Amino acid sequence: MNNQPIHVAIAILYQKNKFLMQLRDNIPGILYPGYWGLFGGHIEPGETPEVAVKREILEEIGYTLPPFGEFGCYTDERVVRHVFHAPLSVELNQLVLNEGWDMGLLTVENIYQGSCYSQNAGEVRPLGNVHQKIMLNFIQTKQQT
Repeated sequence: MNNQPIHVAIAILYQKNKFLMQLRDNIPGILYPGYWGLFGGHIEPGETPEVAVKREILEEIGYTLPPFGEFGCYTDERVVRHVFHAPLSVELNQLVLNEGWDMGLLTVENIYQGSCYSQNAGEVRPLGNVHQKIMLNFIQTKQQT
């Protein structure tokens, strides 16, 4: 049995003090089913995190990342999350959701309260706690600059 953590590349995409997040499919067996999280996914063998995040964002929402920066790396016993950030330079209706239950531009208030309404779910859904922590760190870092 392989006890090595998996590596993923995820992106904080922002537009006018709002942040694009994915409502994950509500499927038992996946991490954070039915929770808001950041877009991204597994790093394939031989891929760098930078290449993986570009590929994942293109696959999941049809968005070609503009020049982006590295925000940090968040590690727990199961997952190593390589986190990047970039502006979202298109309107939400120009994106195509290819993976997930819903997507939305969450406000800073949504992130602090840890939940947001989903039109597709028809209810308020929680943020994944790791994703909320990453977002709060990002917001606080940006407020200091």
